[in-house]
Amino acid sequence: MTVLTEARGLTWIEVCPLEAVPAGGGVAALLPDGSQVAVFRTAEGVLFGLSHVDPCSGAAVLARGIVGDAGGVPVVASPVYKERFDLRTGECLDAEGVRVRTYPVRVADGLVHVGSA
Repeated sequence: MTVLTEARGLTWIEVCPLEAVPAGGGVAALLPDGSQVAVFRTAEGVLFGLSHVDPCSGAAVLARGIVGDAGGVPVVASPVYKERFDLRTGECLDAEGVRVRTYPVRVADGLVHVGSA
């Protein structure tokens, strides 16, 4: 695992090769601070990063959720209770006031990196 820190204090952590993230699916990774991140790739090839922990069930399962679209909003539906989370903001579309942490994601040299402050 490679960790790069930029001048603005954002740390980029290499999590996997791009081809390890299936189109329309996600993968989970453990960050150096012990937190778990889920990286998703939509069918259109756009990448998003969310916490892997579903706040509704408390289980680390979001990377196994169903990636799709809800009225133009890219979402993942938790495999536990099926709540949908906006991949852009982490906001739950089915439970007001519930959200998951989001992470910036980038690809460099064919590797997916997750940013954290």
